[in-house]
Amino acid sequence: MALGNRPVAWLAGAALIALVAGAWWWQRPAPPGAGSGSATAAAASGAPAGPGAAQGGGAPGGRAASPGRSGPPAVEVAPVQTAPIVEEAQAVGTLAARRRVVVRPEVAGRIVAIGFSDGTLVRKGQLLVQLDDALPRAELAQAQAQLAVQQANLRRNEELVAQGFVAQRVLDESRAAVQVAQAQVDLAQARLARMRIVAPFDGVAGIRAVHIGEYVKDGTELVHLEDLSQLVVDFRLPQQLQPRVRVGQPLRLQVDAHPGQAVPARIAAIDPALDADGRALVVRAALDGSRHGLQPGMFVRVMLELGRNEAALLVPEEAIVPQGQQFFVWRLRPAASEAAPEVERVAVRLGLRRDGQVQVTQGLQAGDTIVIAGQQRLQRDGTPVRIVDPNRSGA
Repeated sequence: MALGNRPVAWLAGAALIALVAGAWWWQRPAPPGAGSGSATAAAASGAPAGPGAAQGGGAPGGRAASPGRSGPPAVEVAPVQTAPIVEEAQAVGTLAARRRVVVRPEVAGRIVAIGFSDGTLVRKGQLLVQLDDALPRAELAQAQAQLAVQQANLRRNEELVAQGFVAQRVLDESRAAVQVAQAQVDLAQARLARMRIVAPFDGVAGIRAVHIGEYVKDGTELVHLEDLSQLVVDFRLPQQLQPRVRVGQPLRLQVDAHPGQAVPARIAAIDPALDADGRALVVRAALDGSRHGLQPGMFVRVMLELGRNEAALLVPEEAIVPQGQQFFVWRLRPAASEAAPEVERVAVRLGLRRDGQVQVTQGLQAGDTIVIAGQQRLQRDGTPVRIVDPNRSGA
């Protein structure tokens, strides 16, 4: 069996060797000049060139590969603009009435009358709440009667002293008794007055918390009273701004309840001591509350103007290239004749920011042209650039 299969194995091995030799011969490199001649012959006969013709250099009919030509980097530019800019300090606060008080009784008693309606205007001295004053009135009448008796005794003793019937000491005692009786009258009048609770100033009464017939203790909250003729707002500023803040300085308020409306106000007072919690400057501003329909308790945003520059240099924020603690921009140099413009890197100092623009306080001048897009393609000063317009299609 083994000897019978040996010729078959030899035949298979010979076939495999012949196949490998044919593959090598087919893929062997062409001898020098063969490709060129084949390509020439193919071109002369009009037949398509073989694979060798495609690899040959400089053959007629072949497409020579040309290396890509790189031009100046494309950038977008914009001029340095001049515009007025306002430096403002912003804060928040809550409106409050210039004068406000919670009306409370000084003594206990039963309410017998209420002299105002909820949410109405009251005048200074107007009756707000009347407590039962029957007992204080009786005490006042008693004190007045005692005063009348002592005054009569004083007049009688003066006549007797003048006639020499009584000693001077009796007259002195009568005068002291009159003074004591007068003090009792004043005390009774003060107690009676405390039963009548009046408005301490002109203002608007709030919603009352008591009713007629109710017994209240001393210190019970009766009603709020707010003077809306002038409102105030307290806010805090960083202590670094202390030299730039003064009494009488104007400011603007924005109220969420009245969007788009700027309410003028002025600084009325500055606390001489800083807020110990945040080391902040405590400021109070005043405004006319009757003209703008504002109410105490409203949330407001405060904008305090610290300075104004009518000719500030402004550039787009995207033109700024930060590097560490410094900031740079790429500025265009004037182009000579038809040469491509060049750029240079300039260190700048920044100021205020607003609406996507930033103020440059040092490093640029009005009329300069700066790069606003494509800075990543710029490596060194003197690099020529190609200016493109992003608004033109195909640029």
